[in-house]
Amino acid sequence: MEQKLGELKSRLLEVNDLNSAAALLNWDQSTYMPAGGAEARGRQMSTLARLAHEKFVDEEIGTLLDDLAPAVRQLDADSDDRRLVEVARREFERAVKIPSALVAEMSSHFAASYDLWTRARPANDFRVVQSTLEKTLDLSRRLAACFPGYDHIADPLIDMSDYGMKAATVSTLFAELRAELVPLVQAITAQTPADDGSLKRFYPAQQQLDFGLKIIREYGYDFERGRQDITHHPFMTKFSLGDVRITTRVKEDDLNEGLFSTLHEAGHAMYEQGIDMRYEGTPLASGTSSGVHESQSRLWENIVGRSRSFWEHWYPQLQAEFPQQLGDIALDTFYRAINKVERSLIRTDADEVTYNLHVMMRFDFELALLEGRLAIKDLPEAWRERFKTDIGITPSDDKDGCLQDVHWFAGPIGGAFQGYTLGNILSAQFYEAARTATPAVELELPRGQYGALHGWLREHIYRHGSKYTAPEIVARATGQALTIEPYMRYLRTKFGGLYQL
Repeated sequence: MEQKLGELKSRLLEVNDLNSAAALLNWDQSTYMPAGGAEARGRQMSTLARLAHEKFVDEEIGTLLDDLAPAVRQLDADSDDRRLVEVARREFERAVKIPSALVAEMSSHFAASYDLWTRARPANDFRVVQSTLEKTLDLSRRLAACFPGYDHIADPLIDMSDYGMKAATVSTLFAELRAELVPLVQAITAQTPADDGSLKRFYPAQQQLDFGLKIIREYGYDFERGRQDITHHPFMTKFSLGDVRITTRVKEDDLNEGLFSTLHEAGHAMYEQGIDMRYEGTPLASGTSSGVHESQSRLWENIVGRSRSFWEHWYPQLQAEFPQQLGDIALDTFYRAINKVERSLIRTDADEVTYNLHVMMRFDFELALLEGRLAIKDLPEAWRERFKTDIGITPSDDKDGCLQDVHWFAGPIGGAFQGYTLGNILSAQFYEAARTATPAVELELPRGQYGALHGWLREHIYRHGSKYTAPEIVARATGQALTIEPYMRYLRTKFGGLYQL
């Protein structure tokens, strides 16, 4: 068993190295690569994706997994080796159903599509990407078709990001949450909105970046194993457990943009940095699902980073950094400004109360596109109509409409967006469990200390990587299954106080 397990790990490490090299090329394309490199970069990433896939679906790996199965079943259910073989088997059985040629074609296409999007969005020109997006939809359907027997065409794509979830499950959960959110949104937006003018003053970019880095260093983001760079659409990427990077974007006339993007991506990165180093190079060395991953970014960005306790410590320092912009702004005014609830166009800028309405809309669009009920050419107009119905305002252009998110221009259509709302729900559920188990979590916040919270998250979530599925992690950490109740308690308590509901 030990010999075969060692051989399996060695083969998996080669696959991991190829995928990590591809991730590095993707990071470079999103940060520093000159525009002239786009065509070659697509070819390079396609080659690496094909090689990694071919190595992973090699029959020798299948044989090793078959040979190891009887032995690992004799191990304790929580054994690292047993879980490694089980997770590798699950991913292998998924991968062997996808032709390597399709993997290579998707990788090349998404690299070219991303490059087009970086030019189409600033130009507000949907026509530039329309045919490319039509091919993305075709590729997404072909990918789903590799897994016959699904209840809904989106199910295989959702399962890749949030294992065990289906379109019907997500739709039911979203309907339950929507019924709670819509009245809350209506009650708040009927009032006079908070004054956030102080956030729209001039804030030099480098000072914003430096201040954000100062905060996440205190959070626990390890700069010996990470760095931050500028990109079009913020993201976190990992090349190894010793190299977990984040990106952000900054607007000098909007303090919210760069600061909270930094806090958000740091949450993702701290999850990856907290994974047990013994899992390096194996399928266990990553976050267990998009929903659990997003719970960490939203927890550190919103539940911590937009709390009043947090700013009791940081606001005097922020005022000292920007005295002309904030010297005359009281803490309570600033706190209300960063938690302003309003009907807005951009998902990534949306407040905590309206944010999920943006996600649900995109999820529904994905289902409609995959089912063939909506054509790509009709997406801009459908977006405007749905936005008016759901959010109450209408985008004046496509730049702030259907072109705003990178996801459909850098990956498949389907399986990406549900994780954001799952993450919001879980962020409150995890935080409530941490606060109950460790009262020091809340006592530390006004002092700018996060050791108790970070420690609880490392112990109950981070260190396990993908050893446990998302439902297992949730049950082990909170003692219950996924539920919207802690999330709605959090929203009602926080925004009920802010808006005197």
